[in-house]
Amino acid sequence: MDALPSYERWGDLTGKRVLVRVDFNTPVAEVNGELKVTDDFRIRSTIPLFEDLLRRGATVVACTHFGRPKGQVVAKYSVAPVRARLGELCPGVELMENLRFNPGEESDDPAFGASLVEGFDYYINEAFSASHRAHASIMIPPQLLPSAAGPNLQREVTTILSLFTSPERPFVAIVGGAKVADKLGIVRVLSEKADTVIVGGGMAYTFEVTQGRTIGSSLFDGTHLEDCATLLKGGNVLIPEDSRGLKDGQPFGDGGQDEVIDFGANVPDGFVGLDIGTKATATFCAAIAQAKTILWNGPMGVFEDPRLSAGTEAVARAVAASSAVSVIGGGDSVAALQSYGLEDQVSFVSTGGGASLELVELGDLPGLKALRESPFNE
Repeated sequence: MDALPSYERWGDLTGKRVLVRVDFNTPVAEVNGELKVTDDFRIRSTIPLFEDLLRRGATVVACTHFGRPKGQVVAKYSVAPVRARLGELCPGVELMENLRFNPGEESDDPAFGASLVEGFDYYINEAFSASHRAHASIMIPPQLLPSAAGPNLQREVTTILSLFTSPERPFVAIVGGAKVADKLGIVRVLSEKADTVIVGGGMAYTFEVTQGRTIGSSLFDGTHLEDCATLLKGGNVLIPEDSRGLKDGQPFGDGGQDEVIDFGANVPDGFVGLDIGTKATATFCAAIAQAKTILWNGPMGVFEDPRLSAGTEAVARAVAASSAVSVIGGGDSVAALQSYGLEDQVSFVSTGGGASLELVELGDLPGLKALRESPFNE
């Protein structure tokens, strides 16, 4: 991939107006009757860029999506609490109202995109986690203004792509999550690039069926059996040897009173697998311990439920304990690290789950291509 344009080339920005596309889709909650941001990591991560632009004399305006209002003005999706927190952290930076209040954002409407940049001199994309979406605020500004990648976006892209250009080996990739269809492409790419690909979570049960194992009522996608079987023939894809779970119909996700059952290799009828078992945990952690480079995206089970978190926690602790270069992507993986207090013990935490997966799978993103193809590049 060609280098992304940098805003450093613009020099002094006195009197110039800069639009910065960010991803401030942050969690909020009601505190003393008022909505407040409960995790300001994404806001704080952009402050160095904002401060640099302000020092250079620019007027800085940020824009973001927030929630899923589906092209309608919905009060609960106002960016007001985000704007308030931004004002506390970096006074002097404005924040536009939610981009997704306008249906033109998600439909990549040129007219809406043009309206966003009216009156601006420059555009910066600092929203890696939204750059896999061909939305107006991502795609249109580079066609109309001198544009650049923000430092966090640059860092995300460089870090993720470096895993495939010059990884120190063994390179171990860990892929989890619910649906095999969502992650099959990345498993295929990783099976060609990594030394070992560990597959866990609900997606693993479709792989298990190809080996003649029973999975009870566990997640299953019969349309991808042949693909899973082919991947297993490569010899470097590890799937769980055993699993743990519950009887059918028992509530899970928030914890409960029902006893978790160790199934061994086969889940019987009337039961559902929801976490990797003790043998799989040992096998996966042993592979991670040997790694020099690690990519992790997706949990090993329903880790939100304390009864079903053992597999994900063990993998998280193995990654954190490793001296390997470790790159973590995806909201659930990051949430797991945070819940176990391990976020500071890995090399790099990606802000973009879907974006990082698509970059790994395809080697490019629509938003990155838009920046590279801007007619204003020097």
